Formats: sequence, C-alpha cells, structure tokens
Amino acid sequence: MITRTLLLQMAGSRQMEHFARHNRLATAMAQRFIAGETIEQVTEPVRQLNAKGFTVSLDFLGESVTSEQEIAGTVDTYLRLFQHIRTNELNANVSIKLTALGMDIGPEIASRNLQRLLKAAAPELFVRIDMESSAHTETTLQIFRDVFTAAVPLTNTGVVIQSYLRRSEADVEELIKLGARVRLCKGAYQEPGSVAFTTRAEVDASYVRLMRRLLESGVYPAIATHDKQMIDAALQFKQELQLAPDRFEFQMLYGVRRELQEQLVKEGNRMRIYTPFGDHWYPYTMRRLAEKPANLKLALTSMLRG
Repeated sequence: MITRTLLLQMAGSRQMEHFARHNRLATAMAQRFIAGETIEQVTEPVRQLNAKGFTVSLDFLGESVTSEQEIAGTVDTYLRLFQHIRTNELNANVSIKLTALGMDIGPEIASRNLQRLLKAAAPELFVRIDMESSAHTETTLQIFRDVFTAAVPLTNTGVVIQSYLRRSEADVEELIKLGARVRLCKGAYQEPGSVAFTTRAEVDASYVRLMRRLLESGVYPAIATHDKQMIDAALQFKQELQLAPDRFEFQMLYGVRRELQEQLVKEGNRMRIYTPFGDHWYPYTMRRLAEKPANLKLALTSMLRG
C-alpha cells in the first residue's frame, strides 16, 4: 500500500515529477483531475459543473514562488481570470496560495499583491486564501487578519483551517469572532507531532469538533472533505441545528467522487467544486492523494469509469 509519507515525499521529488510528466497514466490522471492548463480551457468544464448545480472555486496551480517575474505572472493570471469569470458569467470564485504571491520573499509582498487582487475582485468575486504547511500558518493568518480588519477592510475573502493542526481550535474561535468565512479541511502536508495530530482518529475527531463549531457559529463555512463519515456528521449536525441549505456548503475536488457530489446536490445541499488549472499539476495531485491514500484508488476508479 502506498503510504501518506511516501506520497508526500514523492510530491517534493523533481525526479518523480519528471517521470510523471512523461508517463501516460500519470498525465491521463492529471488531465482528469485538472480542468486545463490555461484560463480559456477551464471555461467549458466550469459551465458543465454549473449546469449540474455546482458552484466552483478556481485555483491557478503554483506555490513557493521566489522569482519576481513568476509572482507578477501569477498576479496577472488572476486578474485575467477575474475578467474571464465575469465575461463568461461563470458561477465561480477563486482560491490562491500566498506563497504564489511572494510570501517566501516577504509577507509584505504577499500582502500587497493580495490587496491588489481583492480590490480587483470586489465586490462580487470571493477570494479564498489557501492554507499551506505549518511553517506558513501564522503568517497566512496574520496577512488575512490585516486585510480583513484594515481601516478600509477587504472582506471579500476567507481562509482555510486544517483540522490536523493542534492550534486550529483556537484559530477557529478567533475567526468566528472576526466573522470570517472558513473552509475546513484535514490537511495534506507532512507535519511533526509537535504541531499536528498524527493519527487518523485524532485528525477526524478534531475535524468533527471544528465542523460543529463552524456550523453553530461560523459565517457560511465550507466543509471540504470526501470522507463519507465526515459528510454524514455534517448532515447530522445540519439536522440537529436545523440549518437552512444556505448556511454552509460542501466542497470537493474536481474529478473525485462525482456520484457523491451529485447525490448531495440532489438532496438539497450546496456543493462547490475545487477546480485547479495550470501546468504545475504534479505536487498538487500527490498531496491530494496523500491527504487520504485511499483517494488513489478513487482516482484510478473514476478515471477508468470515465
């Protein structure tokens, strides 16, 4: 069995990435789970998702950027993406990683670029700030807090919390007080036991605790999971708390568990599909598989069915 640790090691291997890019099975899998490499190529996949009742979050793949030229290219891509969403009337928002905006060079660079993008996206487009490894958690949350609570606040943004981090319970409580929108996921980076829960049972228990708090008191939380146990828990909380359908949304990855996605929408739930595009698909794909190694079986099964 391919383990989570091995998948994460493979995600950072340039040799494995080179192999994957020249392997037909790997590229075929990427084509199924990545909407395209260019902005123009995502139009039809998004329209198909919208027609099925799904909303979308578009993510331009790329992170840990340290070149000013690459950062400028990422910012330009998102500015063009905003216009593309508007022109084509797509029911979509966007997700972005702050390391793609220069956070590894300096937090002030990422913050400045984020503010530029939020102003360009306002008022109707929402920008979700993705969470990365624990080394970036505090800086990411600080940049988010700064723009969200500025003298002229930029509130068309939200952030991601990972249930496997030990600090997340306190972070969720702070974000609830701020009135911020939170996407809750389990987490997909290799973290030491000093900062993260290391067993599935602990991570799942944390996810359920945080999910309940967000459903009770959060602002339109996003429950991001493919785990049927977590989904069932969310539906149980929905019933117990008598939540209206517009109080929260589920989120799942493009190309994974499509039948379950459609079933949840038919049952009256909101579903947003996290839809990546771009040519930096290899590390993204490997971390998604590492988040739950059983996703590898799901991915292969979905591809073969397609």
